[in-house]
Amino acid sequence: MIAEEMVIACCTDLAGKVRGKAFPASQFDKRRKRGVGWTPTNVQITCFDTIAESPFGSLGDLVIIPDENARVRVQLGDHVPTEHFALGDIRHTDGRPWEFCTRSILKGALDRLNNVSGLTLCGAFEHEFQFRNTASSIGEAYSVNGFRLERRLAETLVAAMRAAGLEPDTFMKEFGAWQYEVTMGPSRGVAIADQSTILRELVRLVANASGKEVTFTPIRDPAGVGNGVHIHLSFLKGDKPATWDPNGKHELGKIAGQFIAGILKYLDAIVAITAPSVVSYLRLTPHRWSAAFNNLGFRDREASVRICPVFDLSDISKAAQFNFEFRAADATASPHLQLAALVHAGVQGIKEELPIPDATAEDLSLLDPSTLAARGYVRLPKSLPEALDRFLANRTVTGWFPAGFADTYAKHKKGEMAFLEGKTQQEICNLYEQVY
Repeated sequence: MIAEEMVIACCTDLAGKVRGKAFPASQFDKRRKRGVGWTPTNVQITCFDTIAESPFGSLGDLVIIPDENARVRVQLGDHVPTEHFALGDIRHTDGRPWEFCTRSILKGALDRLNNVSGLTLCGAFEHEFQFRNTASSIGEAYSVNGFRLERRLAETLVAAMRAAGLEPDTFMKEFGAWQYEVTMGPSRGVAIADQSTILRELVRLVANASGKEVTFTPIRDPAGVGNGVHIHLSFLKGDKPATWDPNGKHELGKIAGQFIAGILKYLDAIVAITAPSVVSYLRLTPHRWSAAFNNLGFRDREASVRICPVFDLSDISKAAQFNFEFRAADATASPHLQLAALVHAGVQGIKEELPIPDATAEDLSLLDPSTLAARGYVRLPKSLPEALDRFLANRTVTGWFPAGFADTYAKHKKGEMAFLEGKTQQEICNLYEQVY
């Protein structure tokens, strides 16, 4: 059977999905200039393939311009179609960035960081996922046999990552039923979110080629273990590490500490972007090794921001190892929007010259509300409607985004919630498991 290779120009959207349009690969250079057609109301397609209330209606035209620097071409084997796609920017037909393009929003946030601090953001996302339609097993958490059961998939994934320009790091059997974690090395700027998106697609690609299905959903079972996204961040000044200060509080440099303080100050308003699904809030509860409060932790895996360990035995310098991790996130979000919200919050902390926060060393869920308030801690929203209310009410946060974005984003999420009306908690979990 004859075939001509095609490439997909694509982007992440408000639903955290990767959507796009394919064209013959031979046209790539031409499409880098003229793009492929796109429609404004596509931004309001929810994860359930309904269309939320849209300010655009049937009007308008856009183009997706594929980026050579975010192009992926992977061939898994002779009998598997070549995977070929390129993330890109959505633009108006005259070439201006479209205000609702998640990648352009991130670029704007990164420009703001550089203008305010002179620093370059460095980082990587790590992902947890589970295999679907697989008989559950017990006794394999973190085990060698748990890895062995998926060794072939893991080794194929590592090869695919390397072919796509990602730096493979680790793969392990996680705690949950048929749950695994994959990590990668750091990159810079917009590539941090690009590579997160690419990694998710590669996991799906390799799983599908192996006859398996995976899900990145935050929660499959209300009583079970969730799948998180952990976003590791650090800074460079030129090419030199600029996060660690041996004399700083918690060994954080001044700007890094202010950046973290900004994230924590505005976290209850941005979590609607970093954890944007109904089931996200089943995971963001105490004692799930996720996050429930706006706290900084020193190697605490229930803190929203965790200062990560460094290893004296490493061949990498302490300054280069030193990073912090944001944990109130999951894969129902666009990585580009997640990172944009974190960068804007961090820059706000730098501009406000916020003090470096204290690191908690206790279970905040055991403290009464008055004690929490006196110490500056806020319980994160317990539901998506509450998270959206806090997002919309915070004019500083909504002001970071283009005009009309906050209202359109809220309508998108309300459209998602409307689809779920009348369904049980388990039915809702099942639906998110299918779409993520």
